[in-house]
Amino acid sequence: MAETTNPLLDDSPLPHFDAIRPEDIEPGIQELLAKLGTQLLELERAATPTWAGLIEPLERIDDELSDRWRVVSHLTGVANSEALRAAYAAVEPKLVKFAVRFGQSRPVYDALCALRDGDSWQHLDSAQQRIVTLLIRDAQLAGVGLDGAARERFNAIQTELADLSTRFSNNVLDATKAFATTLTTREEVAGLPESALQLAAQSAREAGDAGDAGATPADGPWRITLDQPSFEAFMHHSRRRDLREQLYRAYITRASDGDLDNAPLITQILKLRREAAALLGFGDYADLSLATKMAPGVEAVERLLEELRVASFDAAHRDLADMTAFAAAHPELQMNGPGPSPLAHWDLHFWAERLREARYDFSEEELRKYFPLPRVLDGMFGLAKRLFGVDIREADGEVPVWHADVRFFKVFGEDGEPLAAFYLDPYARPAQKRGGAWMNECTGRSRLFTNPRGGPRLPIAYLVCNQSPPVDGQPSLMRFREVETLFHEFGHGLQHMLTQIDYGFAAGIHYVERDAIELPSQFMENWCYHRETLLGLSGHVETGAKLPDALYEKLCAARTYRAGSFMLRQLYFGLIDLALHHGFDPDGDRSAFDVQRQIAEKASPLPPVAEDRFLCSFAHIFAGGYAAGYFSYKWAEVLSADAFAAFEEAGLEDETAVATVGRRFRDTVLGLGGSRPAMDIFTAFRGREPDTAALLRHNGLKTA
Repeated sequence: MAETTNPLLDDSPLPHFDAIRPEDIEPGIQELLAKLGTQLLELERAATPTWAGLIEPLERIDDELSDRWRVVSHLTGVANSEALRAAYAAVEPKLVKFAVRFGQSRPVYDALCALRDGDSWQHLDSAQQRIVTLLIRDAQLAGVGLDGAARERFNAIQTELADLSTRFSNNVLDATKAFATTLTTREEVAGLPESALQLAAQSAREAGDAGDAGATPADGPWRITLDQPSFEAFMHHSRRRDLREQLYRAYITRASDGDLDNAPLITQILKLRREAAALLGFGDYADLSLATKMAPGVEAVERLLEELRVASFDAAHRDLADMTAFAAAHPELQMNGPGPSPLAHWDLHFWAERLREARYDFSEEELRKYFPLPRVLDGMFGLAKRLFGVDIREADGEVPVWHADVRFFKVFGEDGEPLAAFYLDPYARPAQKRGGAWMNECTGRSRLFTNPRGGPRLPIAYLVCNQSPPVDGQPSLMRFREVETLFHEFGHGLQHMLTQIDYGFAAGIHYVERDAIELPSQFMENWCYHRETLLGLSGHVETGAKLPDALYEKLCAARTYRAGSFMLRQLYFGLIDLALHHGFDPDGDRSAFDVQRQIAEKASPLPPVAEDRFLCSFAHIFAGGYAAGYFSYKWAEVLSADAFAAFEEAGLEDETAVATVGRRFRDTVLGLGGSRPAMDIFTAFRGREPDTAALLRHNGLKTA
């Protein structure tokens, strides 16, 4: 690479994460947009309504724009800094302006319509026809039909929404890392397991508070933060009710005060979305959102959510009653605070964990010692080989990475030929990395770009988690929920990496409906309870012993523990999201928080506390891609449970049958990407349309 070359624009197959600096971003993106702008003008002047003359040039422009910007966006999620934020903020309006210009190109739109309506249409295969049809739809949703003042206003809204979304996300990150409390006495950390104490002591050392000379994790001090591994461990295990309350109130009021207050941003985002939908002729933003979803309309979504709410409501209230009774019978388990009757929100995790330990006779701490990350990865990759015939190999050190914790793996087919690759960034880094877990693409499969061995360019994914980091020389010991999360993101990655579609616009996750995109991810979570798979994941950190059968049986017995509560909680989020985007007027008398409280009356066993502002950190719908689409998790969970039922029906212990069904799943759900409607792909795999019975059965809410 020449010294004068901007590393962001280098043509190497993988990003130069070791060379890209914040100061490269603004000149790099400006140079890129100038080049792509010229290409777009040339296409508009010379576009012909053919696949080669129109779609392929469009894909080249879209691909280069997306690939370069994804690097910048990825770094803001995993290596955030003030300099990076400033660079991002400087170029984002320019990028949005170009994207709007690209989407609203009338010459391109007219050529797309001419291709659809012309004689060459019949010579396109079904995937090509779907791509053209969806490109036309996307242009319409991008405002290609707007003129004059309406177009100017729509474009201004898109720019402002992009800025508000970025500010929302940054505020959540800053508010999360701004809170920390340092505890210094054993009484303050009573109940915390050794792993949590080690993590908290390590966090204190990293923050510059090493305590007395020679202090060990058992001596403290201990730093507790709102980062998920720290927050969840404290809420589940701390015997100090007063400190749990302090931590809980800090968590549900994140980004709701001072310069980081997201409440005004929420109101403005909802107003702008509503206005944009009206300009495009939709009744509200939910109608606009569902125009690209699998669900046929708002009514269908409401029916599903209500069916699941009714099925889970009584069970969730029984869960609360059970915990309340258990807490009343065991006051000795809690200290330093008023009695836990009635239970408050900061009691739920603690007493749920105590009841689970009593009912199923195992602790989370006991379990996690069997799931060191290296062993979990080996078992997960072994499952992928059994189901889908792929071989995953370590390739650490072969590519530049953005942090020393990042791993790199290559994926090979049964014939030994390379298929894909992925980065894995597993651990929480609260100062740099946003919370949650996600998969995103680095590059996608496409016949327009060859790989060094010939054939189409191969897909590469980012898998990002925020699990417990290694402590004191031990590998990361994973909570079971962290194991499920890793499987979830790996499922997304498999759909991206095992695609069989060579058209970039429909390969992998492209043009897969948002309410179907969670199908592979949630499907993979089911395997965490399959005996052979789970034993293959396990290996005691000290002895290497597999998970004992007795502990496996207890884990499976506990699978449906509080299933009604967990389902109702997800429905609570989905119902709030839908209500805010369907029928709600941000200029009216009610606030978004009034809507939240109204939904809580029918979808939460406990009402929110008065100062609850969790909406201010609800990044999925205000800074992510799930606006008027959070229901997608439940919509897709119906699909994923029904898909896993196909393996159950074939016989989970029959390796040949499982492999047969696995290859069919790979060739349909994982392989076909967005080349066909999601319902058609599901039906091709399952032989029929989906049913909710498997989901309810897996959650112990109804038996089939």
